[in-house]
Amino acid sequence: MKFNIDNKSKKAILAVVIVGVVLGTAIVTWKKDAPAQTAQGAQDEHAEGGKEKKEEGHAGGGDGVIALSDQQVRTAGITTAKATAATIGNIVQLPGEVRFNEDRTAHVVPRVAGVAESVEANLGQAVRKGQVLAVISSPELAELRSAALGAQKRLGFAKVTYEREKKLWLDKISAEQDYLQAQQAYREAEIAAQSTMSKLTALGASALSESLNRYPLRAQFDGVVVEKHVTQGELVKEDTNVFLLSDLSTVWVNIVVTAKDLEAVKVGAPVTVKSTASNLSATGKVSYVGALLGEQTRTASARVVLPNPQSAWRPGLFVNVNIARGTRDVPIAVASEAVQTIEGKSVVYVKSAKGFQARNVTVGTSDGNVVEIVSGLQPGAEYVKTGSFVLKAEQGKGSAEHED
Repeated sequence: MKFNIDNKSKKAILAVVIVGVVLGTAIVTWKKDAPAQTAQGAQDEHAEGGKEKKEEGHAGGGDGVIALSDQQVRTAGITTAKATAATIGNIVQLPGEVRFNEDRTAHVVPRVAGVAESVEANLGQAVRKGQVLAVISSPELAELRSAALGAQKRLGFAKVTYEREKKLWLDKISAEQDYLQAQQAYREAEIAAQSTMSKLTALGASALSESLNRYPLRAQFDGVVVEKHVTQGELVKEDTNVFLLSDLSTVWVNIVVTAKDLEAVKVGAPVTVKSTASNLSATGKVSYVGALLGEQTRTASARVVLPNPQSAWRPGLFVNVNIARGTRDVPIAVASEAVQTIEGKSVVYVKSAKGFQARNVTVGTSDGNVVEIVSGLQPGAEYVKTGSFVLKAEQGKGSAEHED
């Protein structure tokens, strides 16, 4: 079959074929390039995100450097020093406990039975010597005061009689026997009066009082009421421990000394006392060393008396007591407060051009003030002496952000 196609139709068919070829070529090319472009886009995205993360890591100390401004360093109180050689005492560390100074601690007892008429002192109150802590109403005291007053009256009467009889005897008006009897009665009245007054004095009470039965309990010295065992209206016996009063201006530190350390603990030896619960520390001297070892513990006791003007050393506080036993020279040492512990490792922060960086170190002996650096630090290295705990906190925050 033969088709008759004119020139115009031929041109139209040719144009359709050309368009089809172009479209087919474009489709094939697009399918080949699409995966490559997608992969490239992902790589670009990943690279951009990595760049941002890298920049963020650098800002947070990703390279281990903690960057702080000069203002931040001053605010944090960060100071530096050089790691140098030092002489360190060979320290013996012993456990101890802060206790009341027993020479300045007393139980306040009424010494006479009665009823608490009023209670003036409260637990924890600071009191002065002679201050009234409580008032006891005592029938026994009333009887003693009455007896004392009667004895004083009889003494006065006997004295008058004695002086009159003496004058009559000297004037040879009365017999000597009357004079001698008056003298004897006077001496007996003196003894009776002294006896009753001595009883009142032993109780700490005076003969003169507005009320015969009122007995004021007074503080024996300046101190603090650390125990209180009485309330108003309560019946108390003469030996009841009504108050425990202690002068907290000084405290005792009782030390537990093992047999092998007894040679290092001598009376007069200087010590450093440090609280196990805070940064509180003080220096003192050993004032007492026990002569006997405990039968069960096989340890001896020693004591340090510490001034306590601010009442910072509270009885019951556990402490460590450092006692030096000789000295030794070490090539590298840093301040004790410069050493921090991170994940069980000792760390010292050193200063670099970009900021501060943690350096793992191996520590040796310490005397509480300086600590020997066995390895991890070079002589002359500039380290953070004070404020290292601030850098430790900053490093901890940086690690937490990095994990997030």
